[in-house]
Amino acid sequence: MERSLAQFEDIDRRLLGAARRIKILSTLAWPPGSVDVFLEGWHRGDPRLPTVDLPRPETAKTQALLQSIIGACDEQHPVGRFLARTARSYRIAAAMLSEIGRPSFTKLSLELYGGPADLVGPTQVSNRDAAESFLSLSRDLIAASYIPDDAYVLTPMHVAESLRTRIAEVFVDHPIAVVIDADMASKAAAGARRVRIRAATGFSQNDLDQLLEHEIFVHSATSRNGREQPRLRCLGLGSPRTTSTQEGLATFAEMITNTMDLSRLRRIALRVIAVDMALDGADFIELFRFFHDGGQNLHESFHSAMRVFRGGDVRGRVVFTKDIVYLQGLLRVHAFLLKAIETRRPELLHYLFAGRLTLGDTLDLSPWFDSGELAGPIYEPPWVGNRAALAAFLMYSAWSTRFDLSSFELADFAEQR
Repeated sequence: MERSLAQFEDIDRRLLGAARRIKILSTLAWPPGSVDVFLEGWHRGDPRLPTVDLPRPETAKTQALLQSIIGACDEQHPVGRFLARTARSYRIAAAMLSEIGRPSFTKLSLELYGGPADLVGPTQVSNRDAAESFLSLSRDLIAASYIPDDAYVLTPMHVAESLRTRIAEVFVDHPIAVVIDADMASKAAAGARRVRIRAATGFSQNDLDQLLEHEIFVHSATSRNGREQPRLRCLGLGSPRTTSTQEGLATFAEMITNTMDLSRLRRIALRVIAVDMALDGADFIELFRFFHDGGQNLHESFHSAMRVFRGGDVRGRVVFTKDIVYLQGLLRVHAFLLKAIETRRPELLHYLFAGRLTLGDTLDLSPWFDSGELAGPIYEPPWVGNRAALAAFLMYSAWSTRFDLSSFELADFAEQR
């Protein structure tokens, strides 16, 4: 098979131009001040469904352009298949944005990100099953792991300055700006050149450590590494089809660096349940109460519910399902890394950081990484290089899932003489 990537340069260039017209999260962002309006009513004892009227962008021309790119790809060739799948992902996203607020928005969101009933890999465990299992296993540990509100004392300005310092130490040749954004639904979001931090939010030290590992050392690093590819520059695109792997890898990074805490892990699982509730007809206020009952403060409960209804209908059923991917991605990335080490393919982990890729892309594109025509990553976190420690973590965590803790009581550890 022809291994030169030169034949794909034109398609790659066209795809880059078309994809950059599509901005999913910024298009779906709610107006600033939505949280204040809602909480005023909540404190009065008269909560009202938020009024959100997002415009539907006209994407027909972009969809047609992406369809022409798909038609130009030889999908019998692994690289052609990668380009076609990426273009198809963006075409679905463009169609979804044109359907904001309509039932078809949900259908297209499910096609892009999946839903609660989808199975995790080849298992018989659904995303909803996995979320319920996490919540059940952690229920008895909630009190011990509770992070009090007075721990969230770091201001956005302090967090931004701390991140700037750490970024400058690592991304020496490719500076990344850190800005404070009042319109964020999540606490932070990162790209190749910029990291945004949500304004009017208190952060804990653990939040700061998580943002560094999750946003900077995964999202920013993979985006920058992809943009620096000498060929196949679309590896720098955050296409929707890579979202599950990206968020799974970033969440795994929190786990392996001990910056993940139980409250965050539960928050990720709660989001899966919330998406399922909204699909079944729960409205914004019901989801807000669900998150608040789950231990989140009022502001975080609002933002968590808002994430589910971005582009949807606050009355329920029309839903943005992206929050499914965090738990699903974490489980799949963990299994993939374990299998990569088990089968003596540790290089696949490095390939994951060479751009915005799916797990399957690392297998399909490995001949071009092996030959050097696709470049390895410039930036990757320290835990990636510590292969022996990573293997030990993966092997033990895989084995420990077979260990039935419910058969033990503390009294069983007392010495019997």
